[in-house]
Amino acid sequence: MSTHTSNDSRVIPLRPQAPSPGSGGAVSAPRRPVGGAPREPLWRDLVGDVLRRERIAQERTLKDVSEAARISMPYLSEVERGRKEASSEVLAAAAQALGLGLADLLQLAGDELARHARSRAVRGRTSPTAQYDGFCLAA
Repeated sequence: MSTHTSNDSRVIPLRPQAPSPGSGGAVSAPRRPVGGAPREPLWRDLVGDVLRRERIAQERTLKDVSEAARISMPYLSEVERGRKEASSEVLAAAAQALGLGLADLLQLAGDELARHARSRAVRGRTSPTAQYDGFCLAA
């Protein structure tokens, strides 16, 4: 008799998601916290959005970019959708396949994060640095 417990019992999701009603068990998009303010985006979502936007702007297929980057197509798709936290090597390869440097990719994602912070500040009528618990990145 095995005393091994499943790994499912030890997994604690950072952002638990419940199936949406009528979805047949499919997981819905993250819910907004109480008060209606959207959550700060995850870095992997921002980077994935930039990769996908750049690929589509170049009218290239996922297959084409994955082959040029030497990344499996399913994995690159997961990265683009923010489902996988890609290593810097994978991000650099994907960026290079799109004609970008890693710094370019990260700058574009950083710009998206800054836009999000500004829009939250406008909605909440707070300074952009107030949402970082007193930690300010700019002097």
